[in-house]
Amino acid sequence: MRSTSPSRLGSEFNDFLFAPVGEDRSGMLLSVLSALARQDIDPWQEAANLAGLPRVTATRRLASLIAALPDEPSADRDPGTIAARLIALLPRRASVSIPSPKTLLKASAVTISPAVTCVISCVIVMAVMLGTQLIIANYQPPAAIDNTHTPVSGTISKNTPPSNGGHRRASALDNWRNHDRRQD
Repeated sequence: MRSTSPSRLGSEFNDFLFAPVGEDRSGMLLSVLSALARQDIDPWQEAANLAGLPRVTATRRLASLIAALPDEPSADRDPGTIAARLIALLPRRASVSIPSPKTLLKASAVTISPAVTCVISCVIVMAVMLGTQLIIANYQPPAAIDNTHTPVSGTISKNTPPSNGGHRRASALDNWRNHDRRQD
């Protein structure tokens, strides 16, 4: 018999191990602990194994162990019924299972915190605003059309001085005035 220290496994299995299975043929009360020990099975290790199995599988396994006892409990009780009652006393551990793709999708949608969603939204808004500013800054309006008219012929209006600059301007203006006086 392979021995595992009961203190190492703790007392989490005490309710299960010390629960009565029934009376043996000699009328003696039989616990799960004594029933497993009679079959040379480490009670604490078996309790840990049963606790890790799905409930239906654990019930079937324990029922087969009870049915295999050399001095089985009273014949008026079914090993399956006894096993179901005893398995209910085991602490349940989370079974390891591979989640389905639907479960993974639901879990990933839930795991995004509101703070992360807010940060992502702010980054997107900032990117759009910066992109808009870049487009506006690089926009060049079409060339402006000059609405001022230049004289087509050599006629110069009396109110508009000639557009010569500097010294020539004064002499051209004087010539024009002199020319205008002569015609009068």
